[in-house]
Amino acid sequence: MAATQQSAAVEDSATRPGGASIRSSLTRWFFIGLSLLFLAALLLAPLATVFATALDKGVRAYVRSFADPDTAAALRLTLITALVVVPLNTVFGLAASWAIAKFEFHGKSFFITLIDLPLAVSPVISGLIFVLLFGLHGWFGTWLQDHDISVIFALPGIILATMFVTFPYVARELIPLMQQLGNDEEEAAITLGAGGWMTFFRVTLPKVRWGLVYGVILCNARAMGEFGAVSVVSGHIRGLTNTMPLHIEILYNEYNFVGAFAVASLLTLLAVLTLVVKTLVERTGYRRR
Repeated sequence: MAATQQSAAVEDSATRPGGASIRSSLTRWFFIGLSLLFLAALLLAPLATVFATALDKGVRAYVRSFADPDTAAALRLTLITALVVVPLNTVFGLAASWAIAKFEFHGKSFFITLIDLPLAVSPVISGLIFVLLFGLHGWFGTWLQDHDISVIFALPGIILATMFVTFPYVARELIPLMQQLGNDEEEAAITLGAGGWMTFFRVTLPKVRWGLVYGVILCNARAMGEFGAVSVVSGHIRGLTNTMPLHIEILYNEYNFVGAFAVASLLTLLAVLTLVVKTLVERTGYRRR
């Protein structure tokens, strides 16, 4: 009888919640450690390699890498491209998300599909499309040449290619957010006599401002780091049409490892800064919302 009761007590303790806490803790820490090891191998080790190689010949050589005129031109071109592309895509993202989330119209599903198209098409293919359109032997190439307008192998082509691959980010961030928030407050504002623009700026925009910031951050990060589409339309003209990613490739192919990894470290710092801002937006904006 006593043995039966003791056996029942052991079985009860094994099935009781928390009874297998040691085994659960070991399993949990095993998977946490495995995840951290995987993260270190794929993320931390490459980042450490970038900065170690960039500083391999000392801080002075690292700083001197940025004094190169071609490096300065690549940095300037990258910033100009981002300063043009991000505001334009922000305006498009706001307009597209407002139209999709707040109104019903024919072709709405097709419009959403077009917004998602750059996410499904290879950046190299998108760059090739612009070459076929605006290149010397493209559809508009002869007309552009007759009017002395350069698109491919020039700044306009780089901006167009970057704009194409980055325009979904703001829109795809705002569309589900606006749909989730609904139209109740906008309808109330219109009922009280507010016009369309006043409703947008006083009601809709304040509700989605943190989502807008989040989308702009992602768009800016992709615009600065884009390689495939820009590589096709730029022509790799050193000091003129090379953005930072393209300039890194050229320096690396010339065995200038310190210069290549110095520029790469600058892009890495921009990515880390983007990640920090993104985290702050998630913690403050979405929690406040």
